[in-house]
Amino acid sequence: MKALDRIDRKILMALQADGRLTNQALADLVGLSPSPCLKRVRALEEAGYIRAYTAELDRKACGLSVTAFVRIRLKDHSTATVALFEQKIAAIDEVIECHLMSGGEDYLLEVVVAGHDGYERFMREQLHGVPGIGAIETNFSISAIKHRSPCPIP
Repeated sequence: MKALDRIDRKILMALQADGRLTNQALADLVGLSPSPCLKRVRALEEAGYIRAYTAELDRKACGLSVTAFVRIRLKDHSTATVALFEQKIAAIDEVIECHLMSGGEDYLLEVVVAGHDGYERFMREQLHGVPGIGAIETNFSISAIKHRSPCPIP
């Protein structure tokens, strides 16, 4: 990856705060003219620093009032079990993040659903159908103190 300079860092921080900035507004924020600013943004995209531009939705407004963190321990760690588990989990819409973990559990899932009844349906109809799971432990979020913060740019 290309080395980041001060202007690149400013561009990345500004786009994390508002991915809908026009090129002109971004150029003004970082102290460049529009053409060199656009070239830098394109270079950051090509280098893999910027993966996508998305809209962050309000979960509760979308009817997803419950966030659960689900720790999964697999029955075994064979290549086939791991691959099938990851394939099945990637296909479940309610799982918005899945992390391979160190420590006592193998995976940590972030799951969003419409209420506790929705979580029960998710467990019965989705998660219990995923082969290879040995143990499931769930914690429910009471509230998010810090949510989707910008990635610090060293």
